[in-house]
Amino acid sequence: MSKQLSVGYSQRIQLEWLELTAKLLLAGSTHNEIKTALDEILRDKLSVGNHNRSSSRAKTISILLKIWVVVPESLQPLRNEGLEYLRTTPHHQHLALHWGMTMAAYPFFGLVTETVGRLVRLQGAVAASTVQRRIKEKLGERETVSRATRRVLRCCVDWGVLEDTAEKGVYQPAKVQFIDNKGLAAWLIEAALVASHSEIQALGRISQTPALFPFTVSPLNIRDLEGHQRLELFRQGLDENMVMLRR
Repeated sequence: MSKQLSVGYSQRIQLEWLELTAKLLLAGSTHNEIKTALDEILRDKLSVGNHNRSSSRAKTISILLKIWVVVPESLQPLRNEGLEYLRTTPHHQHLALHWGMTMAAYPFFGLVTETVGRLVRLQGAVAASTVQRRIKEKLGERETVSRATRRVLRCCVDWGVLEDTAEKGVYQPAKVQFIDNKGLAAWLIEAALVASHSEIQALGRISQTPALFPFTVSPLNIRDLEGHQRLELFRQGLDENMVMLRR
């Protein structure tokens, strides 16, 4: 990750808004219909009395659309499969899908959550000030970076993967969710690869990336990925499995 990484994730996004956006798309609503529906629903929650395009409501809607609706061509297969999992998997597993699409659409989100996950594994808890310092070391001393980092941290609390502690600005991890669906596990690994800007990584490393700290991903092998259209698994050396994005 370089200082040229686009931030973009400037608002505090709620899971229920992501769920609604995806469900509207699943129901066949057009981009404009989804945008209008979100504007109506968020009207009494964000930017009350403010119709400026730069309002927090407009920015929030833009983020929601970028995650699930207005995705680049390269992410459309990942998005489309994610929609199918939203249709067929239990509601409690939808967090993994929103997490994966948010990482893929906003690699900055993945960078912050990777930093959080690494600190949690090392210390058992994480201080917002430490996360801020490490992100600024990578992306520079910008208010945009600081503000967006705060937004991601609060999303982690809102989404139930971090919990406030008695010490202000210090968080502890919540219960980890086990992803035992092999297909969903592969989907989440693909999203993590996209977010990392790395087309190839050791399978063990990417499946346990700190960016996926709210989840324990079911182990995958070559057989699990047979026929997968976007991931290829192969052996490197004597005993290391590598996973690669197909282009």
